[in-house]
Amino acid sequence: MDMTGRIVTALTTALIATTTPALAQDESNRVAAETDWAVFQGSEPKECWAVTAPKETVNTRDGNVVSVRRGDILLFVTYRPEQNISGEVSFTGGYPFADGSTATLEIAGTTFELFTEGEYAWPATPADDQKIVTAIKRGADAVVTARSSRGTQTKDTFSLLGATSMIEEAEKLCAG
Repeated sequence: MDMTGRIVTALTTALIATTTPALAQDESNRVAAETDWAVFQGSEPKECWAVTAPKETVNTRDGNVVSVRRGDILLFVTYRPEQNISGEVSFTGGYPFADGSTATLEIAGTTFELFTEGEYAWPATPADDQKIVTAIKRGADAVVTARSSRGTQTKDTFSLLGATSMIEEAEKLCAG
């Protein structure tokens, strides 16, 4: 998939992500949960996603810790068989990212670059998605560092406990 396709996919993910918290509250489309991860399933179009919220969030500006208002902060692995999407990684930081910036995702000493658009970030290619999913399954935690349009540096730490089984459950539920 080329970058334009990934942007369209990311915007679709953004639409889903903006509805996920409300749906998660009523639990009507949550189909599984283990430790720090859960799986949700949508039907039109068929899609499944494993998702987690951060265990720790640190916001800094000019080297000082600051309190800022952020929306939902989530790390996703998504499957959409009708769009041939299998294991797409995305992140929403709960704020608009700085224009032209990238976010970094670190897992077990390996750093991955995520491209940003609005409030969402994702890897450049499906091959990068697969490398990240493999790292998620092997790691203990993931740290996403990014910069907001207001200049705030954010560092969000996600537990990966339960990730393997929930990613595999999402994949199984959305198998062709």
